[in-house]
Amino acid sequence: MIYLHIPFCKQKCSYCNFHFSTSLQYKEEMIVALKKEIFLRKDELQNRNLKSLYFGGGTPSILKVDELQSIIDEVLKYFSFDEKIEITLEANPDDLDNKFVRELAKTPFNRLSIGTQSFFEEDLKLMNRAHNSTEAESSIKRAQDYGFENISIDLIYGSPTSNLEIWKNNLKKTIELQVPHVSSYALTIEPKTALNTWISQGKIAAPQEAEQHQEFFYMTVFLKDHGFDHYEISNFGKPGFHSKHNSAYWKYEEYLGLGPSAHSYNGRNERSWNIANNKKYIDLLGQNTLAKETEILSEKDQYNEMLMIGLRTIWGVDLSSLKEKFSPEILDYFQKEIRNKLEEGTLMIEDNHLKIPEKHWFLADGIASDLFLV
Repeated sequence: MIYLHIPFCKQKCSYCNFHFSTSLQYKEEMIVALKKEIFLRKDELQNRNLKSLYFGGGTPSILKVDELQSIIDEVLKYFSFDEKIEITLEANPDDLDNKFVRELAKTPFNRLSIGTQSFFEEDLKLMNRAHNSTEAESSIKRAQDYGFENISIDLIYGSPTSNLEIWKNNLKKTIELQVPHVSSYALTIEPKTALNTWISQGKIAAPQEAEQHQEFFYMTVFLKDHGFDHYEISNFGKPGFHSKHNSAYWKYEEYLGLGPSAHSYNGRNERSWNIANNKKYIDLLGQNTLAKETEILSEKDQYNEMLMIGLRTIWGVDLSSLKEKFSPEILDYFQKEIRNKLEEGTLMIEDNHLKIPEKHWFLADGIASDLFLV
């Protein structure tokens, strides 16, 4: 599968620390460089028949439809598409106007991941989102009107401008709109963001973990009651609408990440990542030079990653794979570390897979990290 990072946004959200630029000055050069990287790295994937092609960012919907199509055309020069391929476009609601969606419906894109975040104006203002509450709803309806059925929306809970009642209404609106997939995250305070500055200056209150915990568990019960599978801590999908792309990440499959700051994994022991600088990325690709660094994952790194990723999912960690992959010393350490957690109920073994019971998923990262090799 391939991930394409489009590093442009209209404006900077108050909570975001991803790599992007609010200037479109180098847009055309970026597309040229991205196509060059597709060519230069075409031989890195063992499987050239793609099950997923994902345009992320940034905000890929900031590009014109014909620009997006031209990138797909470039991919098709070197890769084939599985007959059931999932081609996802991350999009902001304000970009999904009638003209854009009408043109997009004529392309191979068959899945939209819409950055809704909330259907309430105060939440959106705090987050400095480019869209308003009306656009949050109308963008989904418009996409459905043009035939997009496979739609995921992002929702953020635990905002200082929100509360449990508002959160319930966000989820209720999601069901009313018949959205089949939800990715939902607690509002976190990242360094060097506007939100972090406002909180440190006392202008707004910090998110409260207890409230986020309550909203998370309300969501898990509510969405499951409405036919969603809770298949990863932050992801809920109706049967047939789980994200193929993200599921491949969580199952340790190989993927190729293209564009500034994008990461890649060879499915075994090698990770690489591109430089997080648009101009340097463009300049290096202009010289036919890859803008990436590579690391070989140690046995310890692979063990830690397997636990960190697997324990966030409904599938858990396959104990047979763990036994095949790691040394007796690591396996002895693992058995020792899980013993107490199995007894206290924060871990369980089901069908030879180690899992975290769903009632403890909010604390999954901490539970997994307790098992890490340091």
